[in-house]
Amino acid sequence: MGTALVAGFLLGLSLILAIGAQNAFVLRQGLRREHVAAVVAVCALSDAALIGLGVVGFGAVSAVLPGVAPALRWLGAAFLFVYGALRFRAALKGGEALRPAAGQSAPLGRTLATALLFTWANPHVWLDTVVLLGSISARHAPHQAAFGIGAATASVAFFSALGFGARLLAPLFARPQAWVVLEVGVGLTMWALAVGLVLG
Repeated sequence: MGTALVAGFLLGLSLILAIGAQNAFVLRQGLRREHVAAVVAVCALSDAALIGLGVVGFGAVSAVLPGVAPALRWLGAAFLFVYGALRFRAALKGGEALRPAAGQSAPLGRTLATALLFTWANPHVWLDTVVLLGSISARHAPHQAAFGIGAATASVAFFSALGFGARLLAPLFARPQAWVVLEVGVGLTMWALAVGLVLG
């Protein structure tokens, strides 16, 4: 059981370390210090739920319903493209609007809805958590649950470090120019992921 737990943690951490839409959003919220605990909780709990789906056999469901994967891919690509465009628009505004302590913060409901979309409408998240982790968990039978708990723990640890650790970069992002660079970087990441989904 201990081996499965560690294997799940290490594999889950290696998958989530890659820069993606979900991570970029958590980092941005951490830098702005807006609803960080809520965003971290939503992303971590959502990942845990998806990992749970994978461990209990979502792969079998997707085999029975092959139309699920293509639909998720196109919906995810559209969402990433629109969000990327919003980040470019924010970068064009520049200055005060991008300072973490300036301006009006986004409402909690809208922020959490965006976090949920980045998780549940993101095909990369489904492929990593549900399909890949779910299929690998079968190799650790009869300790699939321990493997899933390890992977979910990795998500909690990573999102907590990313969201709450972002404040260490606050001195750098006190400059509006740094926020412009961040917004452009996030926008490019979103569009690259969207193109990858369409071409994939």
